[in-house]
Amino acid sequence: MGKILVTGSSGHLGEALMRVLSDEGQGVVGLDIKPGPFTDVVGSIADADLVAQVMSGVDAVLHAATLHKPHAATHDRRDFIEVNVGGTQTLLDAAVAANVGAFVFTSTTSAFGAALTPAPGAPAAWIDETVTPVPRNIYGVTKCAAEDLCQLTHRTDGLPVVVLRVSRFFPEQDDNAQMRGAYADANLKATEFLFRRVDIADVVTAHLCALRHAASVGFGKYIISGATPFKPDDTSALAQDAPAVVAQYVPNFLEIYAQLGFRMFPHITRVYDSGKAQADLDWQPHHDFRSVLVQLAAGELIGSDLARKVGAKGYHETVFAEGPYPVE
Repeated sequence: MGKILVTGSSGHLGEALMRVLSDEGQGVVGLDIKPGPFTDVVGSIADADLVAQVMSGVDAVLHAATLHKPHAATHDRRDFIEVNVGGTQTLLDAAVAANVGAFVFTSTTSAFGAALTPAPGAPAAWIDETVTPVPRNIYGVTKCAAEDLCQLTHRTDGLPVVVLRVSRFFPEQDDNAQMRGAYADANLKATEFLFRRVDIADVVTAHLCALRHAASVGFGKYIISGATPFKPDDTSALAQDAPAVVAQYVPNFLEIYAQLGFRMFPHITRVYDSGKAQADLDWQPHHDFRSVLVQLAAGELIGSDLARKVGAKGYHETVFAEGPYPVE
């Protein structure tokens, strides 16, 4: 593939994409509002003139730049609309004008919002592409709006666009104070690989697979999360007694968790199903709960080498007493 534009190249995912593409010898240019070692052009995706200049000669776009949920503590809703909605439209317009062949938009499973939380006593929510998002904050609202703009641009201008709704992969501490107090950080992250976490290396390969299949897909939305061992028939039992269900699929977790002093969550109330992305995009996540257990048993840090190279970036220069960032 020819030159690839990566937006958000100073962020977690943007840096990971830049590292992998550069290592592969791929022509790539990084754009971010913040400078960084993998950012070639410093500026806003909402700056139409700058975006048009950067888009010249670009054959594909990986659009990872965004204001994230944590930025709700430091930015108002108009900022989110300007960057997440206006910036995405600016990129889409420039991509159409430059006759770009493929556009991949990094969205989020947070877009599902209230659909992720079942009623008390109800089975766990099985989240696949058939679930309708119910955004519950400005982050989710603007990501859903940007997804719709991607679909509109495909329909009106023929731009091949793949939307990837990515689950959590950040290395920072959990934003939920109750969970931070109840579980060690490694315990939390390891357990989340069962149902709501993905390694950044697998997120990168998902984006590259999406680029390769964009022309044949035309337009599509896909959940990107680590492969879960669970099935839809497990949702009632997961909500009642998650450890028993996990033991059915991965019985050796009991010994390894006991050795480490880890505890399994008593209840799991949502499960992300990335099967459609695996089937349609020929994407195979390599990091899951079983692989994490192997690393834990060997006394290793969990996850990929790429995750450790990118590291933790934080979200704010401000330090918040209540955690990594205030929860809206």
